[in-house]
Amino acid sequence: MKNTTRVVVIGGGVVGCSVLYHLTKLGWSDVMLLERSELTSGSTWHAAGGFHTLNGDTNMAALQGYTIRLYRELEELTGLSCGLHHVGGVTLADNKDRFDMLLAERAKHRYMGLETEIVTPEEIAKLAPIVNTDGILGGLYDPLDGHLDPSGTTHAYAKAARMGGAEIHLHTKVLETKPRADGTWDVVTDKGTIHAEHVVNAAGLWAREVGAMAGVYLPLHPMEHQYLVTEETPEIYQREAEHPHVMDPAGESYLRQEGRGLCIGFYEQPCRPWAVNGTPWDFGHELLPDDFDKIEQSIEFAYKRFPVLERAGIKSVIHGPFTFAPDGNPLVGPVPGIRGYWSACGVMAGFSQGGGVGLMLAQWMVHGECERDTAAMDIARFGDWISPGYTLPKVIENYQKRFSVSYPNEELPAARPNRTTPMYDIFDDMGAVWGAQYGLEVVNYFAADGEPRFETPSFRRSNAWDATRREVMAVREACGINEVHNFGKYRISGKGARAWLDRIMAGRIPKPGRLTLTPMLSPAGRIIGDFTVSCLDDEDFRLTASYGAQAYHMRWFLQHEEPGVTIENISDKLNGFQIAGPLAREILQACTLTDVSNMKFRDVWHLTVGMTDCIVQRVSYTGDLGYEIYCDPMAQRQLWETLWAAGAPKGMKPFGMRAMMSLRLDRFFGSWGREFSPDYTAAETGLDRFIDWSKDGFVGRGAALAERAAPPQRTLVVFEVDAEDADVQAYEPVWIDGVVQGFCTSGGYSHFGKKSIANALIPREKATPGLNAQIEILGRMRPSKLITAPIFDPEGTRMRC
Repeated sequence: MKNTTRVVVIGGGVVGCSVLYHLTKLGWSDVMLLERSELTSGSTWHAAGGFHTLNGDTNMAALQGYTIRLYRELEELTGLSCGLHHVGGVTLADNKDRFDMLLAERAKHRYMGLETEIVTPEEIAKLAPIVNTDGILGGLYDPLDGHLDPSGTTHAYAKAARMGGAEIHLHTKVLETKPRADGTWDVVTDKGTIHAEHVVNAAGLWAREVGAMAGVYLPLHPMEHQYLVTEETPEIYQREAEHPHVMDPAGESYLRQEGRGLCIGFYEQPCRPWAVNGTPWDFGHELLPDDFDKIEQSIEFAYKRFPVLERAGIKSVIHGPFTFAPDGNPLVGPVPGIRGYWSACGVMAGFSQGGGVGLMLAQWMVHGECERDTAAMDIARFGDWISPGYTLPKVIENYQKRFSVSYPNEELPAARPNRTTPMYDIFDDMGAVWGAQYGLEVVNYFAADGEPRFETPSFRRSNAWDATRREVMAVREACGINEVHNFGKYRISGKGARAWLDRIMAGRIPKPGRLTLTPMLSPAGRIIGDFTVSCLDDEDFRLTASYGAQAYHMRWFLQHEEPGVTIENISDKLNGFQIAGPLAREILQACTLTDVSNMKFRDVWHLTVGMTDCIVQRVSYTGDLGYEIYCDPMAQRQLWETLWAAGAPKGMKPFGMRAMMSLRLDRFFGSWGREFSPDYTAAETGLDRFIDWSKDGFVGRGAALAERAAPPQRTLVVFEVDAEDADVQAYEPVWIDGVVQGFCTSGGYSHFGKKSIANALIPREKATPGLNAQIEILGRMRPSKLITAPIFDPEGTRMRC
């Protein structure tokens, strides 16, 4: 074993081997994998081996499609069999909400190139004759679904990696990982020390323990999972073709053919976490004791859905642990704050996602960025606020909801409230209905007396409708107030601050007392941030962006830090309120001795508001006359009392994020993670209007200039939709001339305009005013018309008055 290498991958499961292979595929041959036992030790060897493309996140679904298609390539490359069974699969829906979810997923698949289809109960009976279709409304059929041999697939990855120059060392236990001052690593094993530029933690069940060696907490936890294999079953072995997979969310089960019998597994409600205090190092090829008690109800339900099971004897029971992150998605990417340390953990669906995870991580390491947005699996979606006490209940919740309906407006209750601001009890007493972002409680809307303090999860318009309308109209007719706690906030200071910002941001950096809006681009010109940059003086700047992207943005900032520049995340050290609406100036003036009548749009002032020293910015995401008022959180309640005393008699009302998302639609404002993400470029989304083309050297300039010379094929537009009881959420296909030619990035209802609105990316040559199209919402074609004038204040005069 050599003592230096470019990359050490720790863990010889399917994910570690996939990462190793993809690194060699992208040209890094000096790479090494260390496995403390044999390949597949841990979760891989006892996995059921099923694969499917269904995933609520479109990028994850696309990566699952890539993974499945990769297996044939691996077989051809290595000559080894992955034991592929492409039998297709159907997901059942026994109620309207589940069927709505399948309709929404099918619509997304249209523009992703995934050939799924909605099937009727009669068609399900033909596809999967052992299913009792009583009570079934329909299903989603995916021809790519299937299963494979976990061991054969892992060894195929490993052989392909070796063919690319990689080394694999078995029975080599990692004891320590020590960072050097230059950002490289010493990986200490029981067979010697290896010096590496990069370390990849793909340790699966032992990822927590391996992470702790580097001082890293990885928010994941193993859960016990059980599936059964039956004896030979005539209804199966007498068929001419292999029986397709069946996922039955109502029964929390998945079923497939196994040889001449069946395999069925459960995500039962009385689930159990495993190894709460750490995974034993000597665990590996063992199984857990059979536990029929916890799946008793699941088996009883399965007998009704699949009557053949009642007559089939049990051949074997597989009961072993798998690791889950709090939201069920993998933890992938560079660990924030630690140079050269990468995560490839929490990949519960390893044979659906392992190939895509390996590809994305390899692209990240080799090219510096991925070809698509990895937000759903980026480890940076969890910040340093997360703890084992939060992770465990969220993992249990995720396991229990593995096959539940995933609603676009659902707020899951486990481990909440976790983090709150000084305003929590005040807003709670005012009827707040809470959501959560990045661990922080955020008001979604305020329920009136007599209204429920819970938003009904739905794919259609929810019971938040009336409250949202009230809050929107309060802003448009008088004034609204909400917290600015869910903005990420950063202080950039020092003699080199302006020059650094000029390089990091694509837009113009403002003069003292002013603010600007600017995109932040990757080297490939993709959008990795949309920021407000405020200049307090030439060596002191404030940045605001999405609160949920803090770790993501700080990781990028610190990767580019320079001497003479201090970079601080002050997201929770600065709070305050936004006030917006036609009376906002009058209310602010009543709270300060300073004359604010000449405060211009995009001005930044130091003001004393009541008794509180504040930074006040003349800007508002509502598109109305508005101010963002920032203060020390210790003074926030006093600031509230001042503003509320002045504003309440004039009709000022608190408003939440449901209203905010409706208000921003009125002005055609995009949103981070929707219109603005690494999947899109500035020229596609219109953010190029904020680029300062006169300056040289900013990150992504070359790519942005290339698009300026040759505009991209698609562009962001707005449609007015003839909707009924359901509005666009995201990723609904746009039909133009009878063909899918685009997709929605987000949408909703404009309560001010009384219109359903959709933002969409469509071919540039089709983007003409008045274009008639159809947007598929929950399986129905809704007539839509392209509009170009914002619904509220189309000239922007109120915002600038």
